[in-house]
Amino acid sequence: MSNLTGRIGGLTAGYDLEAHWDGQNLAGRIGGTFQGKDLNLVYGGGEVDGRIGGVFAGFDADGEVNPQRVSVRLGGKIDGDDLHLNIDAGRVSGRYSGRIAGKDVELHSSGNRLTGRIGGAFEGKDVNLDCGGVPLELAAVAAVCAYKALEDAQNEAASSAGSSSS
Repeated sequence: MSNLTGRIGGLTAGYDLEAHWDGQNLAGRIGGTFQGKDLNLVYGGGEVDGRIGGVFAGFDADGEVNPQRVSVRLGGKIDGDDLHLNIDAGRVSGRYSGRIAGKDVELHSSGNRLTGRIGGAFEGKDVNLDCGGVPLELAAVAAVCAYKALEDAQNEAASSAGSSSS
């Protein structure tokens, strides 16, 4: 029984991540009580399966996860994003959402801390998590799920602000 806690993004434009790990299920919350999403991931047998958010305003997570590699689909088959990570000696690196319009993932594990960045220097988000006893590969998936939830919320806010000013 462990907890995954921390923040994705900065002080004003970021989401807290708080989840409880029971050895099979990682369940908790990305963001706050009103603006955020529930996190429910089941991990075992080299696979992860779960949902972030609710039935309508959320996305699925499904794929293969092990201590060396992550290959997970976030969202549906048509409107979704691939996540491919390599894990070696505490370094988690790879790509989220494709080669052209995607984001780099560069995270580092030291002790129980997982830190780094998802995205580039200007449009990326910092990752700062305390993983407790949560497997590194699952913590990395949860970090990218939080990044996606934050990015989706920011894109929605920008599009609604743009449509209201037209």
